[in-house]
Amino acid sequence: MTTTPSRRPADPVSPGRIRGMDQPRPQAWATKSPQEILARLRPGHADPIRVLETLISLFNTRHTAREKTVSHKTRAERARFLRRFFLDLKLKAGFHTVPDPRNLGQKHLHAMVQVWKRELLAPATIQTYMSFLRGLASWMNKPGLVLPPARYGLSLEEYQRHEYAQHDKSWSAHGIDVETVLAQVTQYDARIAASMRLGDVLALRRKESVMFRPFEHVVPFEQTGLPAEQRKADEYVWTKGKGGRVRWVALATEQQRAAVALARSLVTSRDAHMGDPALSLKRNLRRLDYALEKFGITKRLAGTTGHGLRHGNFNDLYENVTGVPSPVRGGGPVAPELDRAARLAVAERAGHSRMRASTAYIGAMLPRPAISNRST
Repeated sequence: MTTTPSRRPADPVSPGRIRGMDQPRPQAWATKSPQEILARLRPGHADPIRVLETLISLFNTRHTAREKTVSHKTRAERARFLRRFFLDLKLKAGFHTVPDPRNLGQKHLHAMVQVWKRELLAPATIQTYMSFLRGLASWMNKPGLVLPPARYGLSLEEYQRHEYAQHDKSWSAHGIDVETVLAQVTQYDARIAASMRLGDVLALRRKESVMFRPFEHVVPFEQTGLPAEQRKADEYVWTKGKGGRVRWVALATEQQRAAVALARSLVTSRDAHMGDPALSLKRNLRRLDYALEKFGITKRLAGTTGHGLRHGNFNDLYENVTGVPSPVRGGGPVAPELDRAARLAVAERAGHSRMRASTAYIGAMLPRPAISNRST
């Protein structure tokens, strides 16, 4: 077997990149500031789409509110949305021409919000779109351009997503037996089934399970840098999630260790990932989605999706810590310190920095148990 070179081509094999997200700056921009580059595109004369593409090239790596860069996924989604937004101003909102982004005004924003309302977009989608537009406004030094959603006629129900789970999205809650489905998927594609199993026992996201490298992503506890008092297992899995945050998951159960062993038996080299090495990340993700659809794991058919494996893991973890089902599974009140410990464990495994993020998986915090004040 030939050895893998230390420097691999980024596309199409590498699972961590999106094509076109790292285009080099044009040579003509080398000595110019963003303001000088944009000044060459005179409003009223320059093609609006060219102006938009210039703004995307200059600023799309930036976070909307923080001094940091955003992920490749966010860059791709934001660029895709902005291109469609300006075209939809003409195609859907009734404007005769596509405006120069620098001339974007309240009439344009209001008109597009009405389009979104007619199309019954989900609150989470509208929140994301408004965030992308705030990013565009910041690029043009117009931080107050995007007003609060209510100013565009959006009701609270139309733009405020629920921050806590209102029903259990796990497979078990929808009567789906994980082992039965994985056995079926194994007959179709063993690597995809193994990726799903990793998602089940390690709470990996869909993309993380495909990008998982079963040899390189498992290290002894001593290499984690975690405090000794936090040790839960001899080996830990590390994975990089949203925002580039690294999280550690202890291989503390036989099911977790078996899932990693299975994954190792299926890859072709020590630095290989779980996706098909002949396919790009996008095609590997589509193939995983197709397998889920093929065996009926869709919102329409089953009431849940592949992401339900992650939800199931977190709800099981909460119950393991507290001894009581999670709130979204109908569990009763739990002592505050125990509830907090369980929620911290869920947030940590999920890769979130805030404890309250756990509510999106296990439900809202329950009221404290009543304490009776019986007189003596």
